[in-house]
This record gives sequence, structure tokens and C-alpha cells, in this order.
Amino acid sequence: MKMTLIAGSNDAGSVSTRLLRYLESQLAGSGITVSFVDMRELQLPLYSPEAGQNPEAVRLQNEIIHADALILATPEYHGSISGALKNALDYLTPGHVEGKPVLSVSSAGGPLGISSLTHLQTIVRNLHGVNCPEWISVGYGSNEFGPDGAPLDAGVRERVSTVIEQFIKMTRLLSAETAVVTG
Repeated sequence: MKMTLIAGSNDAGSVSTRLLRYLESQLAGSGITVSFVDMRELQLPLYSPEAGQNPEAVRLQNEIIHADALILATPEYHGSISGALKNALDYLTPGHVEGKPVLSVSSAGGPLGISSLTHLQTIVRNLHGVNCPEWISVGYGSNEFGPDGAPLDAGVRERVSTVIEQFIKMTRLLSAETAVVTG
């Protein structure tokens, strides 16, 4: 099983990226193959339908096409997702995401990033992805990480563990269903 993780922040010390890196370590520890796409490193021009193919956009599209599932992480800015992540998602079509399970992750300056999570799920739905019924959000007071990259808050670590377990199960179920339909 392969999962593509997309970190949607331009900030080097981003909490959402650090949280996604922690999820990456948990998935790798479960034997999942992980591809990590960081918006700080992927230089995408502002999306325009007339712009034609961009090599970085093609790289992003290929990462998603070859994944069994996606995890999208974003900081919450003004009640929504980051511009960097939105721009990247604009390069996708339903053909890239259709039928893939997607987990949404956010970080916020307040208690939780609920608005960004609901916006992500709306975008995923419009790309014909399958939203995980669970999500992960950290906010002020639960957004510190230890030197090993693990969240210091025990509740966050427990939440990640529970959600990752459910997301892996969901991905396996959808992959089995897809295999039956296409087989």
C-alpha cells in the first residue's frame, strides 16, 4: 500500500508539516510506503487552465495517481486552507483523485482548525475522492513536538494512532472493493 502525503504550508516550522511528518513515521512503522510532497519544495506557479503542463504539477499528479490514498495537511489561515495547498489542488482533476481515500489534517492558532478541514473535504468531494470520516487537527496548547518529532500532548498521539489505524483499514477496504470491481 502506498500513501501520498501533501504538506500544504510554506512555513519552515509549520505545525501542520511537523504533524504530517509524525504521521509519516507512524505509517512507515506500519509497513506503509509513503511519498511526501512538501509545498515548500514543490514550486508551482499560480494555476491557470491556459498555462499548459508544468513539470512540477505533472510530478504532483503522478504521485497522486500512483497512491492508494492521500493525506492532506494544511495550516488554517483566515478560516480556510493555505493558498499553497489550494493552488496545488487546482492542478488536479477528478481523474487523479477519484475513488481514493483522503484524510484531512490541520493546525490552527486557536483550539482546532475545523473550517480548514471542512473546506478540504469539500475540495476532495469535488475531486471525487472519498473523505475519511475522521480527521486530525491540533491547535494552541496541543501543538508542541519533542526532539523525536512526536507530539508532546498524549491526546494528540492517541488521536493520531486511532485515526491512522482507521484510515489504513478504510484504504484496504476501498482497495479490495476496487480490485473486485476492476478484476
